[in-house]
Amino acid sequence: MAYTPVELRHVNLKKGFLGYGRGGVDQLLEDVATSFEDVWRDRADLADRVEQLETELAHHREREALLSNTLIAAERAASEAKDDAQRKAEQLVAEAHAEARSITRTAISERERLLAEVRRIRSLLRAALDVVAEGERSEEPPANPEGQQEGWPRTDDTREFEAPQRPSLYLSSEPKDAHSA
Repeated sequence: MAYTPVELRHVNLKKGFLGYGRGGVDQLLEDVATSFEDVWRDRADLADRVEQLETELAHHREREALLSNTLIAAERAASEAKDDAQRKAEQLVAEAHAEARSITRTAISERERLLAEVRRIRSLLRAALDVVAEGERSEEPPANPEGQQEGWPRTDDTREFEAPQRPSLYLSSEPKDAHSA
């Protein structure tokens, strides 16, 4: 039988001639020793269990620290990757804007060049048309002394015209869209 400390204090032993009865004392001592052994065994089992739980706790704390460090490293890497991607995107946008400005400047320059070429060709055409119109207005057709065909310039005609240059890609005065070039 297991005794608690309160029960031990209230055990009544039978008294004999020279003190307490030997049988009751021996039984009480046996019961106390058995109870003490049970408590001692329970205490050792609990100490082992506490040691096992402390080992598990230390292992879990190590894993928690490792997971925490991993999470921090992953957050840092994600932040750095995001910042790097942002920098690259901004650089690409800046390069695209610079390229667009360059293309726009080139297109405007080409448009201006083509418009100037159109104006020059128009003035040459007007001058040629004026010469043809002057020739038609004359009352007397020129004599054909050397058997030249009618409408051809005479060989003694020394007027000079600028040699026509090869026209550019576009003859219209309308500017071409820069994206279709």
